Amino acid sequence: MTFNSRIKSAQTDSLFEAILKLETQEECYRFFEDICTIKEVQAISQRFEVAKLLKQNKTYNEIESETGASTATISRINRSLNYGADGYRLIFEKLGIIEREEE
Repeated sequence: MTFNSRIKSAQTDSLFEAILKLETQEECYRFFEDICTIKEVQAISQRFEVAKLLKQNKTYNEIESETGASTATISRINRSLNYGADGYRLIFEKLGIIEREEE
């Protein structure tokens, strides 16, 4: 089954091809420090942490306290986990955070 992304474009393809070439955490730090602002990287990192905590069934209050994310952000991420493109599930499986689901 082919995934039809709402963000697909030639520019996005080029960016993702570049990201897929990164091999180490240091290379990721170097690239993302150049391409993103510090706040953008921090925001993405916070969202990823919120998603992990939601998967651990933490409450919004616990997540807000632990990450500093607003309840609106937590709610948006929860919506993505439940109704999004399954990107979080995909990476959580690859990282061993959750078991791989049978298709």
